[in-house]
Amino acid sequence: MAEPLYVGVDRSDESWVAVAFTGDGFDHASVFDSIGECWSAYEERARRILVGVPIGLVESGEPDRRCDELARSVLGARSTTIHTPPVREATRKQRYSTANRVHRRKTDHDLSERAFARSDSLARVDELLQELPEAAAAIRESHPEVCFRALAGEPLSYSKRTAGGYAERMRILAQHDRDAAPTVQKAAEATGGAAVAVDDVLDAVVLAYTAAPGDGELYTLPPEPPRDAVGLPMEIVYRAASPLLT
Repeated sequence: MAEPLYVGVDRSDESWVAVAFTGDGFDHASVFDSIGECWSAYEERARRILVGVPIGLVESGEPDRRCDELARSVLGARSTTIHTPPVREATRKQRYSTANRVHRRKTDHDLSERAFARSDSLARVDELLQELPEAAAAIRESHPEVCFRALAGEPLSYSKRTAGGYAERMRILAQHDRDAAPTVQKAAEATGGAAVAVDDVLDAVVLAYTAAPGDGELYTLPPEPPRDAVGLPMEIVYRAASPLLT
């Protein structure tokens, strides 16, 4: 019987980059056109899949999810990487003006264009998890910046899109696993034929490290996540020696 896989998945432009570990370490990396294709590839073997997109969505009222508020509180200077997701109905809109109108009507807040840019990804994951309970049992929300912050034990200083930020994140991974550098290189080489950014590969790697068995424990922001109107948890999963918040 094939070994179970622990997978980190991140959105990169129009693709989904996935990095898969077994309990012994890196197994492979792949690029998919849709989250549905990604799930089909891993549904038989994946013990846990962590995706870097919001899962539990607000319907109306206060738009900020508690997990996003807590993530900002632990990220320090990197708190700007946490964007308030559109309300569920707004994720189904193709134009920013329409999505913003829906979001404002339901929350009395404007929707940022950065958050809208990820709407389609949120909608596709949301639909998958509502349609397939077995997918909802395996796929959980995480956030690469929270994962790096948890592994580092302190807030990061640089954006992932800078040379300093790449070096900072590689150093954090190397402290977590001495094989991290060759792991990232293998993942980058495996996805090199696709139009994915190197920093998104790095994000998928840290999500995979978080998903896989290893040092520390899995925790969530918040510790007892609420569920949205369709029963999906509003949480951000991370791995650390101790909780980021006490």
